[in-house]
Amino acid sequence: MYRRIRDLREDKDLTQVQMGKILHCSQRVYSNYERGDIDIPTSILIKLADYHNVSVDYLLNRTDNPNTNI
Repeated sequence: MYRRIRDLREDKDLTQVQMGKILHCSQRVYSNYERGDIDIPTSILIKLADYHNVSVDYLLNRTDNPNTNI
């Protein structure tokens, strides 16, 4: 499960439908990303990181530092 992706979305008071529109995918696909049911494509990871202004490594729990300039 990609807990950080969900937490970042909720911190901005966005729904899965709204995030799906931002990422040009359906709510169902976005929900599958959050639950880890399907792998998130690299291009979507980059869009998520850019949108939330965090690093891809932070989204993937490879670091606890959300800054993009490590």
